Amino acid sequence: MVTAMEMSAELPHLLLVDDERSIREPLAQYLTKQGFRVTQSGDAESARARLNAYAIDLIVLDIMMPGEDGLSLCRHIRATSDTPVILLTARSEETDRIIGLEMGADDYVVKPFSPRELAARIRVVLRRVAAGGVRQHGPEAGSYAFSGWVLKTAERTLIDREGVAVPLSTGEYNLLLALVTRPRQVLTRDQLLDLTQGREAAAFDRSIDNQVSRLRKKIETDPKTPTLIKTVWGGGYTLAAEVTKL
Repeated sequence: MVTAMEMSAELPHLLLVDDERSIREPLAQYLTKQGFRVTQSGDAESARARLNAYAIDLIVLDIMMPGEDGLSLCRHIRATSDTPVILLTARSEETDRIIGLEMGADDYVVKPFSPRELAARIRVVLRRVAAGGVRQHGPEAGSYAFSGWVLKTAERTLIDREGVAVPLSTGEYNLLLALVTRPRQVLTRDQLLDLTQGREAAAFDRSIDNQVSRLRKKIETDPKTPTLIKTVWGGGYTLAAEVTKL
C-alpha cells in the first residue's frame, strides 16, 4: 500500500522563499492545492539549509529580502545546481529582473501577481526542465571516508577496512550517500525519503526504516547497538561519525 508520505514524495517539490509571511503562507496553501509539495523559507539562510536537506525541483524566489537578497541567493543556486528558479519581483525592479535572468533564472513573475499565473509558469518550467533532462546536481563525484569505511560515488561502491567491496542495493547506496554528505545532521524520515528518491529514482523499497536496518547490518559492528547510524527519537537518523572527503 502506498502511504501518504510516499504519495507526497512523488509530487513536484517547490521551495518558496519570501520574507513576507502574508504572501508566502497563502501562496504555499494555494500551490499545495494545485498539486505541489511546498517547503517554505523566510530568508536566504533558511533557504540554503532547506536546499541542503531536500531534493527541490523548483525554487520560487523573492528578490527583495532583508539580509542576503534573492539575487545573491540565485547566484549561489546557479553556481551549485541546475534547479530551476522563478523570481518574484516588483514592477520597479526591471534592472534586477534582467540581472536575475542573466544569472540563469528561468522565469519571473511581477508583483502583484495571480497565484494561478504563477502555478501555470511553474508547470511550464518543470515541463521544459523534464524535456531537457536537467536535474539538480547531486554531490560531487569522489570518495567519503568514515570510521574505516570508504564510499566511492564514481563506482557507487562501499569499501570495508580490508579493501573489500560490500554490495549495496540502490536504496542502501542512496541512503548512505545522503548520510555521509550530511554527517552529524539529524535527517527526518521525510527528508531521507526525499533525498534518496527524488522524483526520478529507480523503484525500490520505500521504507526508510527498513533501509536503515539493512544498512546497519552491513556497516555496524553490532547492528542491535548501532554506533554509526543512530536513531534520534522523534527526529530521524544521523551519521555519528567524522567524514572526510577524499
